[in-house]
Amino acid sequence: MSVFEHRRAIRFADMDPAGIVFYPRYFEMINETVEAWFREALDHGFDEMILKERFGVPLARIEVDFKTPGGLDDELVFRLTVERIGGASAALRIRALCGEEVRFEARLTIVYLDIDAHKPTPIPDGLRARMTDFLEEVER
Repeated sequence: MSVFEHRRAIRFADMDPAGIVFYPRYFEMINETVEAWFREALDHGFDEMILKERFGVPLARIEVDFKTPGGLDDELVFRLTVERIGGASAALRIRALCGEEVRFEARLTIVYLDIDAHKPTPIPDGLRARMTDFLEEVER
C-alpha cells in the first residue's frame, strides 16, 4: 500500500484569536491534499478533469476527529490513504501530523461526478487502478 504525503506549513492567515488553527481552515487543507493527490499521484489534475473532461470529485461526506490544536509555523504532513473504492465513489482517510503528533484524522467520501448532468458516474478504469495503489490493507 502506498501513502500519499502532502506537506504544508501553518500560516498566520490560518490562525484564530486564541492562537490556534481556526478549524474551518483544516477543511481547506483537506481539499488541498485531495487535489494534490489527484495531480501528483494519480496523474489526473483538476484542471484537466474539471475544465476539459467535465468531471469532478465533490465531497459527499466528511468526519473529522480533532486530536491536538495546531499553531503558527507548524509543519504538517497530510497522509492520505484509500479505505474503499466503490462504483462512483471512494472513501479516503487523511491523517494530519506535526512530527509524530496527530493533529486530526479525517474520513471523507468523494463522488466521481458528471458535472454537466450533475450525476455520479463510474470511476474510469485507469483512475481506479491508480487509486488502488493507495488502498489500505484489510486485516484477515
